[in-house]
Amino acid sequence: MAGGPGGDGAGVASQSLFWSVVMSAFAAFGGILFGYDTGTIGGIIAMKDWLQLFGTFDTSGENLGWYIPTPDQSLVVSILSAGTFFGALLAYPMGDFIGRKWGIIASCAVFSLGVGLQLDTRWATFVVGRVTIGALLAAIVLNATKGRQDHSSWRIPIAVQFVWAVILVAGMLFLPESPRYLLKKGKEEAGKSALGRLLTQPADSPEVETEFNEIMAALEDDRKLGSGSYIDCFRNTEGKNGLRTWTGILLQGWQQLTGINFIFYYGTTFFQSAGIKNGFIITIICDVVNTVTTIVGIQLIDRVGRRRLLLIGAAGMCICEFIVAIVGVTAGHIQADHSVNLPAQRVLIAFPLNIRAKAMSLAVASNWLWNFGIGYATPYLVNKSTTGVLGVKTADLGVKVFFIWGSTCAGCLIFTYFFVPETKGLSLEQIDLLYRESSVINSEKYRAKILADNETFVRHVKGAVHENLEYADEKAA
Repeated sequence: MAGGPGGDGAGVASQSLFWSVVMSAFAAFGGILFGYDTGTIGGIIAMKDWLQLFGTFDTSGENLGWYIPTPDQSLVVSILSAGTFFGALLAYPMGDFIGRKWGIIASCAVFSLGVGLQLDTRWATFVVGRVTIGALLAAIVLNATKGRQDHSSWRIPIAVQFVWAVILVAGMLFLPESPRYLLKKGKEEAGKSALGRLLTQPADSPEVETEFNEIMAALEDDRKLGSGSYIDCFRNTEGKNGLRTWTGILLQGWQQLTGINFIFYYGTTFFQSAGIKNGFIITIICDVVNTVTTIVGIQLIDRVGRRRLLLIGAAGMCICEFIVAIVGVTAGHIQADHSVNLPAQRVLIAFPLNIRAKAMSLAVASNWLWNFGIGYATPYLVNKSTTGVLGVKTADLGVKVFFIWGSTCAGCLIFTYFFVPETKGLSLEQIDLLYRESSVINSEKYRAKILADNETFVRHVKGAVHENLEYADEKAA
């Protein structure tokens, strides 16, 4: 078993392709936790038992029946993102102190605590609990339990999250610690062993040795710069720290502004308010489309390229969002096929090692900050205004909100063109080299040059040193 801070971090030895696939699957399983939790709340707030337990009965004569007032709806949906915002910022010190692997395991414990709190029947406890292929699984489970007339209708979908946390923890126990983290801590043998696991090669193989030398060279170069602070993340250095940090932060923001989480969070209630009898089924259809396009997008990443795929995704979503908005305001019907996934989270920025943990925490925190803002503001944008003692004035945009999402997708397109480089097929160290030696607009050409010349960070540094020595000899002569 792997040892974390006190062990060697190497995990269970394996040199097979099967285990490399298993490792990748477990490493990506955290997405299930996020996607499932995101997907459950949209259906739970539409369930009859949950509304009767936490909601308010309409006495204003507007025939709303049991409903959740707009402020409460905003709070219960968005509070998750407020908690994860601070969790993302804490991920840096935790990851550097106990390691990436054990940091994830510790996070699963916090996640499980939050799931347990959400099973309570008190509003305050439920809200506190929210501070901690998923969306599709959530939609299926919600559709299966929506007909129950007791607390189990919403407790079962929430409790299923325990299963995802257990699977992730079990899988992480078999995964190696991050090789870069181990080498940064001076554990070279453990780092080589972990590299061997990830490359499915013996620790003393040429492939592992090459990758080891690459990481060590980049690490040594970063050490010369000293331990990076949060201010260093935004400095205009040779490695373009500022550009890379702001790209990561804004990329996560634009991804949230595409409107996709509007469907995950409020899709079921929105479809029902639009006159669709079974909003749960429509939500499943949207989640199927999202899942399928995500799978296709992942397959295309290393074929089409990350930058180009982002441009295509932004353009596709922009067109679909405007179609939904136009059809909605003219024909008065909501179409269910607009959920085209924008795989922004698959773009690799690759921050310099001396600021990597801090910059990553800032980028992920940006994701949750925007997620919170959109989750909280959306009911005020979409819902109808209510009157009476608990009345709330809203924008009452309804389907016209998709004009906003379409415009932000156009913004995604512009941002991607000017700020997101093409990194297809490059290692983390080669991406660092690309940022140092090229511009975003010319990144495709320089990427091709790196691959054609088989240029690595080590060779580039040695070449630069050799050129400097020749120049010094010429001046001396």
